[in-house]
Amino acid sequence: MRIAASSLNAEASHQLLKNCVIPRPIAWISTLGPDGVANAAPYSCFTFLATLPPIVGFSVEPRNGQKKDTLRNIEHAGDFVVNIVPEHLTKAMNSSAEDLPPEVDEISTAGLSACPSEKVRSPRIAECPINLECKVQQILELGRSRHSFVIAEVLLFLVADHLYKDGQIDTNALCPIGRMAGNQYVRLGDVFELNRPWLQSRAEER
Repeated sequence: MRIAASSLNAEASHQLLKNCVIPRPIAWISTLGPDGVANAAPYSCFTFLATLPPIVGFSVEPRNGQKKDTLRNIEHAGDFVVNIVPEHLTKAMNSSAEDLPPEVDEISTAGLSACPSEKVRSPRIAECPINLECKVQQILELGRSRHSFVIAEVLLFLVADHLYKDGQIDTNALCPIGRMAGNQYVRLGDVFELNRPWLQSRAEER
């Protein structure tokens, strides 16, 4: 099967990409609006981009040709918080994806608590076991679809004590969820380890 990208409209391209790039981590982005109202929304076009300093990025698509509340708030405040979604908060995360007016606080509407951050103005979601407080570095507009790719430096990692050991996150205890295609999500399933070739060679030399 050969599908020329030039033959696809925006929706078809969107759906095909979401079906190919799987599973995707979810950034539950919390922001603060000009009126002081907190906002939260999930984004699965999310990854880390650099490590010193730690840089993350996520993509925001327009809604009906207009900027989403998340992007407007980020442009206003210059910061945001990435909240990592554990399985038990899946329904709350999904509820925050509803298209609500800017004056509605999606965090409280989802039955959760907005807590003051330490390094940024935007609040964090208290119930999430991992929060990344981020300062915006750059916003790029990409493609004819005018997606906004937000690039930010992580100023502070907040990790629940029971998840952190020797610089590592206990992913089994975290129970993160990922995004698939359509309305599908994925739980942490069968995890396996595989040494990279140079690590395997070193082990054999010993």
